[in-house]
Amino acid sequence: MSVEELKKAIEGLPAKDFAQFRAWFDELSATLWDEQIERDAKSGKLDKLTKEALEDVAAGRFRKL
Repeated sequence: MSVEELKKAIEGLPAKDFAQFRAWFDELSATLWDEQIERDAKSGKLDKLTKEALEDVAAGRFRKL
């Protein structure tokens, strides 16, 4: 199935089914994002950002949320 076919199928869903699809898709998207962050953290891609953030905190360059 092509992306265009998927788009048309999704657009044709009744509201209840679309809501169910959207909830599933949101959960899938969040899971994939979490997995990517996990891979990036394990591979060291985030080390520079972590170091910078810790340096900023140590230097007082932050604000509490």
